[in-house]
Amino acid sequence: MTPLAILGLSTHVLNTATGDPAADMKVRFQSLEGGAWFDRHETHTDADGRAQGFSKGPLAAGNFRLIFDAGPWFTRRGQDCFFPQVTIEFQVTDPKRHHHVPLLLSPFGYSTYRGS
Repeated sequence: MTPLAILGLSTHVLNTATGDPAADMKVRFQSLEGGAWFDRHETHTDADGRAQGFSKGPLAAGNFRLIFDAGPWFTRRGQDCFFPQVTIEFQVTDPKRHHHVPLLLSPFGYSTYRGS
C-alpha cells in the first residue's frame, strides 16, 4: 500500500516545443460538488515544472479538474498560443492510489494521461 504521505494529486508540465519544464505556471485545482465547481487549491509549478500539495492526503472518490494558465505563461515568454487555458477534468474512483496528471504542452497543442 502507498504511504499516506504521497497519496493525493500531483502534476508535471513539460513544454514539448522546447523540451523544457514549464516553470512558474499557475495551476488551479477544483472539485465538483452538487453540480458546481469549487476552487480547492491554487499554486504555481516549480523550477522542474512540477506541482503537488493539492490535497492533504488521499483524494475522495469524485470528479476533479486542474486548470492550467498556459496563455499568460507563453505571453511572458514572448510567444502566442492557441489554448490560453487548459482544463483537465478527471474522475477518482480509487482513493487509495496517488493521482498524477501530467500535461505535455506546446503553443498550439497539448496532451495528457494518467501517470503514476
